[in-house]
Parts: sequence; structure tokens; C-alpha cells
Amino acid sequence: MLSQVEQAQKQWGGTHSAVDNWLAERQQLLVEYCEIAGLDPQKTTGQRKQPDTPQLSSFCEVLMDYVSAGHFEIFDMLVAGDDEGEELRESLYSKLLSTTDNCLRFNDTLANSTAPHSVAIMEIAKLGEVLAERFELEDQMIGHLSLSNSEQT
Repeated sequence: MLSQVEQAQKQWGGTHSAVDNWLAERQQLLVEYCEIAGLDPQKTTGQRKQPDTPQLSSFCEVLMDYVSAGHFEIFDMLVAGDDEGEELRESLYSKLLSTTDNCLRFNDTLANSTAPHSVAIMEIAKLGEVLAERFELEDQMIGHLSLSNSEQT
């Protein structure tokens, strides 16, 4: 997933400062995700370390900030004044909303759990799949903005 973020930054970086900032937030989210998931690109073997409560709390804050920015700022900005973009957002919205709901559920599950470590490992794996789906959907909207901008110039 990190390589996908780097590719998105190369492909669409500079399109819009808000997109650049959002992709940087995505990269931060993925770095923290890898940390709580016990994924270390430098290690190919070894036992995964369970995340501690401060790591999970920090990750959940970054996750909620990222998801909120998408819904309350970026998605609207990506398609503002663009009928085709509005149609794209509408066609993707139910899937994006589903990923948002899953992210909120993840946050609530860990926030309300008395033993977050026992819950975390399974939930972190599920969240990875949700994030991958979400990033693909978001990239479709970013790609549309990039295409629209290039057609206008």
C-alpha cells in the first residue's frame, strides 16, 4: 500500500495543494498502520509485536482525521463545479461510506474494548483491506480531478 501512495503522489502531486496534503496524511496513516500491524519492511521473518495502547490511540486519531478530511473537505473539493466529477462521486459514494463506517467501527471497537490487544490483531487485518479499497476509490476521484485540470490547460 505504501508504494501505491508514493505512486499517487508522483502521478497527482502538484495537482492541488489540498490533494498533496491529503496524500501526505494518507502516507502517515499507512506508516502508522504498518507499525500497529507489526509490519516491518526490513524484516521478512520474526514474530509480530502486538501494538500497545498509545500506538493504537495515535493510529485511531490519524485514521479519524484522514477519514473526516475525505468526507467533509476533499471529496467535495475534488468534484466542485464538475458535473462528471459529481456523477463519479455519487457512483462511488455508497462504497466510500461503507469504508468510512468500517473505519468508525474499528475506532469504536478499540476505544470501547477493555482488552484492545485481543481485538486489535483481527480488526487491524480487516482494516487493511478496507483501507486498500478506500484508497482505490479515492484515487479514482483524484484521477478525475487531474484529468479535468489537464483538459482545462
